[in-house]
Amino acid sequence: MKNKIISLLANLFLFFLFTSQINASGQAWNLAQEGNKIILIRHSLAPGGGDPAGFKVDDCKTQRNLNRTGINQSKKIGKLFKKNKVPVDQVLSSQWCRCKDTAKFAFGEYKEFTALNSTFQSPFDKNEVKQLKDLYSYVKKWNGNGKNLVLITHYSIITAVTNAVPSSGEIVVADKNFKVLGTIQTD
Repeated sequence: MKNKIISLLANLFLFFLFTSQINASGQAWNLAQEGNKIILIRHSLAPGGGDPAGFKVDDCKTQRNLNRTGINQSKKIGKLFKKNKVPVDQVLSSQWCRCKDTAKFAFGEYKEFTALNSTFQSPFDKNEVKQLKDLYSYVKKWNGNGKNLVLITHYSIITAVTNAVPSSGEIVVADKNFKVLGTIQTD
């Protein structure tokens, strides 16, 4: 009898957790539909951490890249934006190939924006202060006219501006002050 009660409680907890995630995602999509939001997306799944020694920003063969799961996740992101009728003003991406590929597979068109480049490891960590200043300045001047600004970037940048801790492909919906309004898992 005790095991049945524990099993029932565990199942109820999982059900509550699952339905609360669905409700939170629904609310985040509703906010994104309103427009004038900053939507930060951590690049889709690219196995590993950091980048290989000696990698070059302009040479994808030297970088950590999306795997098949990451490519499919990126395509799913694009489909979710269309399904939820989220208006997009523009898509900006880090220059890292895993971010550009996420942008390409999800949205098709995008522009590179150096302020979104990773600051996770040396020597790029030295650029963080300037990049964040450039990012804040850009967002302050941006006027979406009812559409959203989509920023495809890295964990290090999203955490620096929002304190959110996104997983690969996670969508963070924020206001122009980078206050997190909601998050959406895409894995």
